[in-house]
Amino acid sequence: MNHIQIETSSIMSIAEGIRNGNLTSKDLAEWTIANRKNRGSTLNAYKTWKPEQQLSESAAADAVFLSGIDLGPLQGIPVSVKDLYGVKGYPTFAGCSRELPEKWQAEGPVIRSLRKQLAVVSGKTHTVQFAFGALGTNAHWGTPRNPWDDKNHRVPGGSSAGAGVSLWEGSALLALGSDTAGSVRMPASFTGTVGLKTSRGRWSTEGIVPLSTTLDTAGPLTRTVEDAVLAFSVIDPKISDQAGRFREGLNRASASDFHVGICDWYFDSCDPGISEGVKSALDELSASGLKVSSIRCGEIEEAVELFKRGGLAAPEFASFINNEMADFRNDLDPNVSARFEKMESIEVRDYMAICRKRLELARSIKETMLGFDAIVGPTIPISPPTLEEVSEPKSYHLHNMGAARNTSTINMLDLCAITIPVGLDKKGMPVGLHIICPLNSDEKALAIALSFEKVLGNARQRMGTPPLCS
Repeated sequence: MNHIQIETSSIMSIAEGIRNGNLTSKDLAEWTIANRKNRGSTLNAYKTWKPEQQLSESAAADAVFLSGIDLGPLQGIPVSVKDLYGVKGYPTFAGCSRELPEKWQAEGPVIRSLRKQLAVVSGKTHTVQFAFGALGTNAHWGTPRNPWDDKNHRVPGGSSAGAGVSLWEGSALLALGSDTAGSVRMPASFTGTVGLKTSRGRWSTEGIVPLSTTLDTAGPLTRTVEDAVLAFSVIDPKISDQAGRFREGLNRASASDFHVGICDWYFDSCDPGISEGVKSALDELSASGLKVSSIRCGEIEEAVELFKRGGLAAPEFASFINNEMADFRNDLDPNVSARFEKMESIEVRDYMAICRKRLELARSIKETMLGFDAIVGPTIPISPPTLEEVSEPKSYHLHNMGAARNTSTINMLDLCAITIPVGLDKKGMPVGLHIICPLNSDEKALAIALSFEKVLGNARQRMGTPPLCS
């Protein structure tokens, strides 16, 4: 298996190549390290990158293979990790200018699962400070560059800012992020990758610096839906012991098996080429048998209004900082700091009212979605702005709210969702198709997305390669 094949192959194909003797984990690590050295100074995906440690972990994976032990398809596979996760041997900064206390290096269940499988950590990717931002900017360490524009520095989406970038850079085959209002799906959509927002409580958030203890979820970003299915199957605690059977079941699904609803609100106020790109993809899917109908979802608009009032993340974040990180208040990024005083001003009665309304809307949307397998629409209604376009506070705020407009509703309504790349907008930037399913329907979301990918092709097949990664 040569380097070109690695770039275009699925994780499972690469894993089979290792087992067939066509490739070693060390070969794979050296390939990703070379990619990072060639592209890293431009793309800036990582806060902390330790190639020697990566080589050591890959050698350990190879040694276990040689002893006749196979721990699963992620053995020897390079994984980038958002710098909110505790990872042994890597400091946790959470986007701050200085390291967080040592307790935040402790590994939680998601990382421990990767360790048990001898996956290789490629490094810790940049995040918006304390994950509080939709665009991916960071005043302390610089903002990763969206690889789809070779002329302007466009944002990569946040808060898992370096995750999608690391996949196109070729320094990782799987990326871990977290999602509170879209922080897995926004960078995935902006960079033309796949991002899964898992159901609340599906994956443990222990060992991850919190933004909102109510809304935080952990999830993967991948190059293809096929890779997302694989990652989910071997990490998810409910199905990891039957991962192979799970993948076989999903592979049997076709687009004609599903009925999706189109909510017009998600298509409102889209930048040129975004709604058109999603509608074109849906037309292709309809031609292959997908059943499509209109759906009215008043709950979505109400959820956005709750988000605009601060939602739950803002007061919970303020409480976390004041109780756990008080000495970091003066270290806050200007874009985070500007919002902090407003967060602190939210009264307890207002917070409780939002909690009650959220539960009411979550119950209502569950009834609204009966008869539909999913709701679909554009993941993000705006094209990734340039750094210059968000350099002023007012412009930053407008773009930040615009980016999170569609994705934030999913967390507020207690749903799960996945974004898949389906085309390029008028600026040549990726367009994501949002597939939204009820709580604890992660398997169905993946099945629908996989059936769509079979019709539409993956990002590389449909959109080509980003200019900065060609």
